[in-house]
Amino acid sequence: MDVALKKYLGKSARAARVHNGFTQAEVAQRAELAVAVYGRIERGEMMPSIPTVQRLCRVLEVDANTLLGFSSPTPPAWFTSPPPKERPAVNELLRTARRMKPRQLRALRSVAQAMLTTNSSTSRQPTPPMQDARC
Repeated sequence: MDVALKKYLGKSARAARVHNGFTQAEVAQRAELAVAVYGRIERGEMMPSIPTVQRLCRVLEVDANTLLGFSSPTPPAWFTSPPPKERPAVNELLRTARRMKPRQLRALRSVAQAMLTTNSSTSRQPTPPMQDARC
């Protein structure tokens, strides 16, 4: 998303600059930026800070919604839906796993793989007895 957002913002800034008849140097000077920095923003190589976006909006005479693409009826091209939220049990397992030592994580992984293998086998096969996993 970051790359697409930078490209979108840069394209919007360039369009607003051209629309207003400004050069990159003029916009950079009025927004208190180095010309090279503004050029990087327009090329989508750099994401400006919020205060810089505010100054660019003022200089380019556009609002932030236009610059970022939120004023269109459809989501901006750079926007992707956030990943679906994990189930609470998965989050709890992840929190627990993050506190484990490498040896404990290997044991947990082995148990999880064994459980998956058991689930994918036919239900007629007996489940092998658990061995003591010392960590």
